[in-house]
Amino acid sequence: MSKLHIKKGDTVYVNAGEDKGKTGRVLKVLVKDNKAIVEGVNMVSKHTKPNAKAPQGGIVKKEAPIHLSNLNVLDPKTKTATRIGRRMNEEGKLVRYSKKSGEEIK
Repeated sequence: MSKLHIKKGDTVYVNAGEDKGKTGRVLKVLVKDNKAIVEGVNMVSKHTKPNAKAPQGGIVKKEAPIHLSNLNVLDPKTKTATRIGRRMNEEGKLVRYSKKSGEEIK
């Protein structure tokens, strides 16, 4: 399996789907399904029964997974969607960088 272009904590841009144009931080990456959960994107209504956590029950809004092909990492310099490359840095460590600005992505 190849490495993914998105990691937990990245700020991403949604380039397709109902939430096209939105940005958010990646909360979790589901490697097996090639999906990610992004903060404030792809919100769904989940009906819950009353329990200890939610004694009232009712409808809860939460983020649903979105496919990685619909996401692009934001360039740290220009704050626009960019593709990701990998290269060795001065210490000989493999790092991700923005294809647009050449800036290293932390």
